[in-house]
This record gives sequence, C-alpha cells and structure tokens, in this order.
Amino acid sequence: MEGGERMGFWIVTGTLCMRRVENGITGLLRIAILLTAIASAGCSVLAPEPEIATIPEPVEPESQPEIAVLPPLPAPEPRTAPLVVTQPALPALAIVLTSGISAYADVAEELSRRFENHTVYNLAEDARAPVNILHLINDSDSQVVVAIGMRAAMSAVAQSRAPVVFSQVFNYQKLLTENSRGVSAVAPLDAQIAAWKDLDPSILRIGAIVGSGHDSLIADAKLAAEKHGVELLIQVADSDQETLFIFKRMIRNIDGFWLFADNRVLSPRALQKMISTAKQEQVPVLVPSESMLALGADVSIASVASDIAETVTQVIRKIEAGDLQDVPAMSPLSEIRVTTNDSTRVADR
Repeated sequence: MEGGERMGFWIVTGTLCMRRVENGITGLLRIAILLTAIASAGCSVLAPEPEIATIPEPVEPESQPEIAVLPPLPAPEPRTAPLVVTQPALPALAIVLTSGISAYADVAEELSRRFENHTVYNLAEDARAPVNILHLINDSDSQVVVAIGMRAAMSAVAQSRAPVVFSQVFNYQKLLTENSRGVSAVAPLDAQIAAWKDLDPSILRIGAIVGSGHDSLIADAKLAAEKHGVELLIQVADSDQETLFIFKRMIRNIDGFWLFADNRVLSPRALQKMISTAKQEQVPVLVPSESMLALGADVSIASVASDIAETVTQVIRKIEAGDLQDVPAMSPLSEIRVTTNDSTRVADR
C-alpha cells in the first residue's frame, strides 16, 4: 500500500474509533440519568414489600384450674418470756459505826446505797451509851445489824436480838456466835503479794509479825507467798515490846516488811519506831491503810469499801434466806486498792 493510501486508512480507522467512544460515553450518561431518576423516586422501590402479620385466634382452655381452699394457718404459739430471777427485797438495816473515820464511814455510805431502809448510828458521836443505842435498835423494825469496827461489833454481838454482820475487825475470834457472822478485815493475801511483786520484783523474802490466834491467816499468807516465789518469815508476838524486839532481829534478813494491823501487839509508838528503822535499813514496808503512808511507809494495799459492802450484802441475803448456819464464819474479800507513798494510785484490783 502506498504512503497516501496508508494515511487515509488510519484516518478512517481513527474516526470510527472516536465515534464508538462517543457512543459509549453517551450510553453511560443515559444509564446515570436513569439511576438518578430511580433514586429520586425513593428507596422503597427497591425494598421488598413488608409481610402483613396475622393475629392468631385465641385458644380456649380445655378446662378452668380448680382453686383449692386451705384451712387457716394455726396461730403462732406465744413466746415464752425469759425467766427473770428477782432478788428478794433487802431487809431493814441498822448500821452501827465505832467512829466516823473514813475506813468506817465509807463502808456505811456504800451500804446506804444498797439498803433503802436503813438507819446509821455512830457510837463516837451519839451522846447515848452503846447499850441504849442497842435497846433502841431492838425496839425498831431493823432485821439485821451491821457493826463496823471493834467497839460497834462487841456491843452489837452482845446485845442485838437481830442477826449481826460485823466488818473492819482484825481480832474477831470472840465475836463469832450462832447469831453473828463476819467479813474479813484483811485484803486478799494472794492479791497483796502479787501487787507488791509487780511494784518491786526484787522482793524475795518478806517478814511479818502478828498476835496469837491467827493460825489460818499465817497458813494462808505462807501459801500466797510460796505461790509467788517469796519466802515468808512470820512470827507471833504477845505485846508491842515483843514486836519491836522481833522486828529488830528480823529487819536485816528481809527484803520487805508486811505489816498487819493487830492493835494487841502494835502500838502507835512501836509502829513509828519500826517504820523509822526500816527506812534506815532501806527495807520497804507494806501497810494495810493509806493513812499509814504519812508515817513513812512505802506502799499501802487496803481493802475497798464497795467490796466490803457488797460482801456484807451477800451475807445478809443468805441470812434472810434462812441459811445462817451455812454462811462461813468469816467471808473473804476480793478486791484491793494499791497506793504508793507519793499518793499515786497504782491500781484497784
């Protein structure tokens, strides 16, 4: 094919191709316009038709359920009220004091709180003689007499027709009768040694002096000392002079001296000399009353007024219940009060 013919062929061919392309574009434009028209008509045209829900017809039950009628529930049994043990009323009380010192007055005050019906008599302040006071008590409605201190106890035990409970009496042996009972004047021995050891663990050997007739006290004191690893050297004296003599021999061989308030063998003069000697020998002294700390003692371990009053009350309850013969001759105490010589309270136990 010549050059001119070839050129003409490609021109014709190119023209045909351009027309085909134009026709294709025109077709595409038509299709796009058609799709746009369909979209403008809404998508619902393409969405499937929703199904129409059918409501099921009600089904009649074959039979109605039977309603059971039950008998009424039984009424709950009433709760049993807890058993309350009531103490019998305390009897009318006559309280007789040897004097108005705090050791006696504090116990009387504690008893007054426990006994609604009571009368207090102070032998040291009342102008009447003790015998007249006891006649007055016998003529009253007092059912029990509580005597505090030796003089009051001796008068009450000798003259009272009502039962007598005495306290704050160290030498009690002659006061025990079929109609009388006592409460110990000595704080618990075991607790005393335990408290003293707590204050001063170096105490290993203790000395003590008492009058005759206190065999049970001596035995109990030795048991208490042994329990706490303490050796107890305790001797019996018949007078304050013998007490001083024994003390002077004892003081160099002990770590502490345990003083018992036995007025038969311990006068104020002897007491002062003993405490003075103990201080020179640097031996601590344990006394049974806070008032004795002023004399130079190192520590006091005393009974507690509320404990004494509560013990007296328990004894009276037993007497009122008709158990006088079952009440011990002397009822022990259970609490102590510890005070050092600088008036700092260590413990109430």
